[in-house]
Amino acid sequence: MIENEKWILYKHTSNYELIKAVALDVKNSCASNVSESERYKMQERLAALDLYRTRNTANRPLDSINHRINTLEFYMFGYEDDNKRFIFSPLGNLFLKYINNQEKLKKIFATMLFAIQFQHPANGMPSSFQLYPFRLLLQLMSDHRLNYRLYSTEYAYIVAFVKKVTHENYEELVNRILAFRKLADDVKIELLRGDEHTYVNCIYEWQYYTQKLLRTIGIIDVNEGKSLVKLYHPKKHNSGSRPTGRIVKSGYATIAHDMRLFVKKMLQKYTCFGIPLRLNDDKRMQLDVIKQIYSFYPNILLDEIGEFIDDLQVKLLELPKLIEEYSNNFDNDTAYLFENVLAEGMNMFVNVEARKIGGAGHTDIECLYLTYNKKFAVEAKSTANKLLSINAGRLREHRDQIGGEYTIVVTSRYVPAAKRDIKGNPIVIILASTFGEYLYNHIYHDLREIDYKDFDEIIVNNLGEDISDLISNMTMEKFATKKLIKGGSSNVIC
Repeated sequence: MIENEKWILYKHTSNYELIKAVALDVKNSCASNVSESERYKMQERLAALDLYRTRNTANRPLDSINHRINTLEFYMFGYEDDNKRFIFSPLGNLFLKYINNQEKLKKIFATMLFAIQFQHPANGMPSSFQLYPFRLLLQLMSDHRLNYRLYSTEYAYIVAFVKKVTHENYEELVNRILAFRKLADDVKIELLRGDEHTYVNCIYEWQYYTQKLLRTIGIIDVNEGKSLVKLYHPKKHNSGSRPTGRIVKSGYATIAHDMRLFVKKMLQKYTCFGIPLRLNDDKRMQLDVIKQIYSFYPNILLDEIGEFIDDLQVKLLELPKLIEEYSNNFDNDTAYLFENVLAEGMNMFVNVEARKIGGAGHTDIECLYLTYNKKFAVEAKSTANKLLSINAGRLREHRDQIGGEYTIVVTSRYVPAAKRDIKGNPIVIILASTFGEYLYNHIYHDLREIDYKDFDEIIVNNLGEDISDLISNMTMEKFATKKLIKGGSSNVIC
């Protein structure tokens, strides 16, 4: 019996120029506040460029525009917060920087594919799917046993139902595809008709949308083949019209010749066997998981396109991962990586001087806020699981040693009791992913002179609290409203 749970590939546009136009519009014209009123304005701008038409001009429904925003989220351009503010990912920003350079764009977009995981924050996949789908597709197209190609029928009948990828089941998958490939066309047709409503959706999403988009971008080549059969969607309830049919073709996809070496490099480091982050991780807030998913920014790409590799920028994006490394390597030299990066991060503030101290009985980082000649302490707190408690008395001793006014605790996650430990004390908590995102955006937008004033004001007014949401909101206010300042385009929607 065929299992109905399948991959969900985004199927609302295969128009590459429209995706680029929407990304530019969100960045430049919407001020990245994609509220309902701004979405109506976006419709009008896209319509003026003949990139948008609505079937219902009287009611002006927002369904189509909502799908355009969701497309950006699916392809890793960035994500929305609860207030409908859109913040671009590092790869999304890089894409816009090189919006007029097609050779670099296709490698950036291909890298975005490597970041896409199932379960995905933007497409409602069941949690039973835990894999990197496009890494698997590109790996199959790189497999000599499959003649470096993947047929549409193979995707629809086999690949779209894979829930996880291990070395063992990958071999089984290849063997299943090879066996299916030997079948006569009439046998394949009967198999596809066996669960027509499921397979027609697989064909629709892959053949009509995803495959078409990736070919337009230049990531894959497609041999269309011949028409095999027409599969039909279920008939809509109370509909007098015939069900919609989709033609299944016998063609296949291959990696574009000029992309093969780059894809090979990426697959060597970012394999299809990687374990994705879990959206339902019971040890982390979902927003922090989402931030880490969208922080994918590999040096392989930067080197490939000749982009300057800012080591600090890359380290900041890896802050949550460095905490994990720190917590599990107490007897290893890498145990102090997190503290080192955190000290570098604090020194990014133009009016803060930070010095790592560390060691038993001392604060991790001593900081001086130069504007007001005020000292404060920064503590890197991490455990293999959640941070169970914060010893406010010990942190007071650490502050007293340096004459500090307050303590910032940077951690990846904690239990609610830890927050109660700091109530009424000159201590605040900030999540590592939030801190890293704030500093990364300053680096990307070339705002190297970061004033500590806003940080200090938030801390002083919220002692004894977790200030992560306030810092995240400040990031959104500064960068979800920031105009594009690099690599502008004549295609900007105004």
